[in-house]
Amino acid sequence: MSDEKRPNAKYSLSNPDNTNPSDDEKIIHHYNRERRLANAPKEVQDLYKEQKPFRFGLLGPLVADRPRRFLFFSIIFLCILIFIISRMGFFETRYILEGNRIDISGLRVEGNTIVRLRKIAQSTDIYTGAVEIAVFVPVQSDEEQFVFRHRIFFTLDKEEESVFTVPFDEPELLVVLQSERENLVRLRLKPE
Repeated sequence: MSDEKRPNAKYSLSNPDNTNPSDDEKIIHHYNRERRLANAPKEVQDLYKEQKPFRFGLLGPLVADRPRRFLFFSIIFLCILIFIISRMGFFETRYILEGNRIDISGLRVEGNTIVRLRKIAQSTDIYTGAVEIAVFVPVQSDEEQFVFRHRIFFTLDKEEESVFTVPFDEPELLVVLQSERENLVRLRLKPE
């Protein structure tokens, strides 16, 4: 080899005795993190601050900022409103006839309406016997009105279901249920 010295000749990288460099071999750092962060904008300084460890929470992310808070409380408000309205009976298709809860629904098929009436006993003192059902279309007073009549029987069973067909294909029907004790239930049926 030539007599010229290599640029890194004084650093013996393979020598394990070079663990403590002498004063003249110390590395000089020109970069100071603290000084750089002191001159940085506040957003950058906030990034380097020690942060709390992340803890899982269900409510925290839902109300983390203003739009999420607004959406969360709007959903809660609508759920409460729907619950209150449904408890007041505005969405109900169930009616009570002498201790029997009546659930009635209809389905329009090819010019006829299939009516499904379901009885659920609410207590031990329930009505058993014949129930007269009258179904008709709401019309003006000067028009002739056709009434379809049907009779079903309630027994002591906890649940019963009756299905019958009425010859109407209308978007809304009026149904009257009457027991032998002269109790009436009037309702509007909107077949699907």
